Amino acid sequence: MPEERVPYRPRPGTETPPWDAARVRALRRHLRLSQGGLARELGTRQQTISEWETGRYRPRGASARLLGIVAERAGFEYGGAK
Repeated sequence: MPEERVPYRPRPGTETPPWDAARVRALRRHLRLSQGGLARELGTRQQTISEWETGRYRPRGASARLLGIVAERAGFEYGGAK
């Protein structure tokens, strides 16, 4: 019998704030990367980074979690006030 898959849920109190355009742009600048450079690091298209930074779309799901991991490893403060 296959094991039941349970969706990932962060522990209460450890949720990260949503990634909005300003946070994505600030992280990219903190990393000193171009949009293309960040796209290569995340395995996505430059157009996707541009759409996040202009607010057309927001990172969600695995992309949002990956941004959180990158931010934490880079020492980027992305919680609380922008």
